[in-house]
Amino acid sequence: MPDTSRPNGRGRKRNSETPSRSLITILNLVRKGTADTRQEIERTCELGRAVVADRLATLAELDLVDETKTGIATGGRAPKLVTFHRNAGCILVASLDQNSLSIGLADLSGRLLTEHHEAMELSLDPRGILDRLVKLFDWILARHTDAGTLWGIGLSVPAPVLTPSSETFLSATPSFLPGWEHIPVVETLIGRFDAPVWIRSSVETMTMGELSAGAATDVDTMLFVKVGKRIGAGLAVGGQLFRGTKGAAGLIGQLPVTDAGRTGPLEAMAGADMIQREGLAAAQDGSSSYLADILARMGELTPFDVGQAAQAGDPASMDILSRSGRMIGHSVAYLATMLNPEIIVLGGSVAMTNDTLLAAVREVVYRESHPLVTRDLRIISSQMGSSAALVGAATVVTEALFDPDLMRGWIVQGVPQTHPGFRAARDAAADRLTTTPAPPTPPAPSL
Repeated sequence: MPDTSRPNGRGRKRNSETPSRSLITILNLVRKGTADTRQEIERTCELGRAVVADRLATLAELDLVDETKTGIATGGRAPKLVTFHRNAGCILVASLDQNSLSIGLADLSGRLLTEHHEAMELSLDPRGILDRLVKLFDWILARHTDAGTLWGIGLSVPAPVLTPSSETFLSATPSFLPGWEHIPVVETLIGRFDAPVWIRSSVETMTMGELSAGAATDVDTMLFVKVGKRIGAGLAVGGQLFRGTKGAAGLIGQLPVTDAGRTGPLEAMAGADMIQREGLAAAQDGSSSYLADILARMGELTPFDVGQAAQAGDPASMDILSRSGRMIGHSVAYLATMLNPEIIVLGGSVAMTNDTLLAAVREVVYRESHPLVTRDLRIISSQMGSSAALVGAATVVTEALFDPDLMRGWIVQGVPQTHPGFRAARDAAADRLTTTPAPPTPPAPSL
């Protein structure tokens, strides 16, 4: 395990009177681009020149800011620009979806440096998937040895994650999926990489991804709707994700909808399972020669195949996607009328394969929502694809790391691993790894 108490020789021992509050304020001003010269920092913080100079010297020593670049002169000497050293550290991110595993490496601004995606069945072998995740993280760090010290890990998972609001650092894996209850994901990652871990639902991370680097970077209120095997929604207000009391906001997949005389939960009636099931029926009963050909060649049919067929103009597939879109549109119309978002973004595996579902959602929302809500409302598909969850996971980590309350525990030393709360979480995670029994081995299939 690497020693991160004073990584790369950075940081020096300081007494308890170190003014960490002004260090935090100045660093966040620079990090967010609010102030990029000493003069702007002095005006914004209302601090004296000598104080600002001392704090910037400290932040530079900690390798968190840089003053080597020069700005544009406006009648006198060109000012030195103060910039955030986003390459001082890095963040590992991963997205576990029902049928895929994605990993990435981001800098301290949350910008993805690289990403990797591969097919995977989430429900088949949880222990094997965790082992694969660790190996991929090792691999990506080995390829980017110049990325700096690892500061944190962000995970995106396809289910709600209920985490205690009072817990600053995770030391145990929260429950998020059936079959994963005894898999020590958080404990293993902390023990292997000596970095704090944050875990959020894929709806939340994809919403954060759209906020930080997608279609909603310049909007105040956004409704994000993920359409896949599960259907969920994320709400951003004032540029901030709304999580609800326990992180369970946006579970719209359980809302009841009715189609052709049948009533059931939205995700069962309109999600990926329904699309796959109806597509298979169309291939087998002769309704779609296009899908029948795919089934004959591949031996199976996926929701992605139905979406691609709809995009290619197959009438049966277009009807399936339109029905799904209309049912989703009914639920979204209620949300839009209540929340009055500036933009609605559709994402997820099903929504990204074709325009048919988007058109059906638009039709219903524009027809059923209040005219004042729809007058300037935009409804679009996400352009970020599978990167949205990775970018959002990185954003979750950076927002947590640079939260002023949390920064008070590490800013003097320059890295979050020195925070007393993380040290306690690391010890607790290590204890759990040594005391938690391995999950039972599933019985071999009978002959």
